[in-house]
Amino acid sequence: MASVRLLSSVVLAGGLMCAAAGCADSGSSGQGSSTSSPTPSSSFSSFGESWKEPASYVYTLTSSEGERSLLGTFRVTVRDGKVAKAVGLDESARGAVERAPEDVPTIKGLLGELARAREEGADTAEAEYAPDGHPVRITLDPEKNTVDDEESYVISGYKPQPELAPEPEPTGKRP
Repeated sequence: MASVRLLSSVVLAGGLMCAAAGCADSGSSGQGSSTSSPTPSSSFSSFGESWKEPASYVYTLTSSEGERSLLGTFRVTVRDGKVAKAVGLDESARGAVERAPEDVPTIKGLLGELARAREEGADTAEAEYAPDGHPVRITLDPEKNTVDDEESYVISGYKPQPELAPEPEPTGKRP
């Protein structure tokens, strides 16, 4: 419940800052702020940028929208910063894992897609973040008037995993 309140507060603060920036800037673009969706403020964006991907974690990815091969719900295990295991939780995801398991991303990979979309001037490149800074939703739409190029990712069940302790090396001595 606290995470919902914090996320709501962050979204509200971001929206207020965007609205204030839009009012101060409304004459320069020629577009009214009521018809365009606000972009995340730099403080809202930096909220997610402060998150550091742990070496090992698990999460559930629901990938939807657009005409792509990576659609469905996946349970993903990341070890040493790489996808170690991806399990398709529905028929579409099982097919995607069978065809191209290397296409299932880490959360860092998803954030890379978001950054790339922003750099390339995508019509929509938005993210929502949990209180710890990891993304919980990423929405991408490279071209406003192009059909089926949208991408939507929902990240749930995120749980960092403790690092596996290395096996002790045998000393040759018996206790």
